[in-house]
Amino acid sequence: MLRGPLSRRGYLSWWHSFQGREPLTGDMRTFFVEYFVINPALGAGEPILGQLSSNRKKGLKPAYVCVHAGVLPGTDEGLSLRSYYPIDEMKSLETPFYFQVGDCSCSENHLSGYVDISEEEAQYKAFMTDAGSMEWNLEIHKAVAFHIGSIANPLFQFLGALDTFWHGEGIRTFYRGTVTLNGTVYEVSPEFSYGYADRHWGKKPNLPRFQFAGCRIHSERLGRELKHSAIALDGCCPRFLHIPLPNRIFLQITYMGEDFEFNFARPSLFTRMKWSSRKTNKRFLWHIKAQNRSAVAKLSLNCRREGMLPIRYENPDGHLPRTPLFVGGCGIGTIELYRRNGKDLELLDKLFVEDALCMRQAVPKQ
Repeated sequence: MLRGPLSRRGYLSWWHSFQGREPLTGDMRTFFVEYFVINPALGAGEPILGQLSSNRKKGLKPAYVCVHAGVLPGTDEGLSLRSYYPIDEMKSLETPFYFQVGDCSCSENHLSGYVDISEEEAQYKAFMTDAGSMEWNLEIHKAVAFHIGSIANPLFQFLGALDTFWHGEGIRTFYRGTVTLNGTVYEVSPEFSYGYADRHWGKKPNLPRFQFAGCRIHSERLGRELKHSAIALDGCCPRFLHIPLPNRIFLQITYMGEDFEFNFARPSLFTRMKWSSRKTNKRFLWHIKAQNRSAVAKLSLNCRREGMLPIRYENPDGHLPRTPLFVGGCGIGTIELYRRNGKDLELLDKLFVEDALCMRQAVPKQ
């Protein structure tokens, strides 16, 4: 995905998040594993960190592979661990998909690796990492996907239709295996992993950024948790001939195996959306109304601020945004889902979402 201009000014992120249980205490934590590549054509035998003062003085742009893993805040504080590798150590196959760097690997059905960061390494601000260790060995089954359509094809990527492209390849994903965090082993089981997997790639991350995804969904109509259901939405900053357009949202609600897609990139859907966002002292909140030719969805979503981990990413140009990306696994919300019957609306269900992945990054104030 990082071909042409994106190979010299571009990034690619494979993100996985899931829940694990500590067997003795029953404590549940939300873990994440991310494989991150930036400016591969500029790399060589050593990782080039864009925030190192020596590299900045030389005008060097970042170029490396980063294995990024950790745990989101819950009963304990969150942890963000980063290990960097040179571009030359990266191995990848497109079909079937396989990626490896060092002892860390990723494929469509397996995820394994480890990071071990010392207190001394964590003191360097340019490393943007905490201290600690995490090891993972997981089987993956991606049950529900969200394809955003032709806007992500090679032509629109070449034209720069979006700053960042997104593929929700596993908006409901089942994980099985173990995670060891600082010596404590957590079991990951398909029935309670409530997993998620996606990819972002492009010239730079969107600002503002908003992402919400969850598959722990309870039905008011049926009075139980739904099995083959999920919600995923991702904000984007579309462009036409490099001219910024108003921000948009990609949204899919999968309800008991039926996909309800609200996607401005598919003109045949006749998608319309209205949304608002605000923050309080304790929470980030969003209200969204999405419509297409066959359905209407009303969403009220929020995430506790204290349950979100601030994470910093440098852009392919070496710039470090002043505002971090806040990431949490404690998102909750309600969804009213309607089907259109001519001019009338039929309420299919009222859904309650919990333990959702939530990401928010605001535009810095000037």
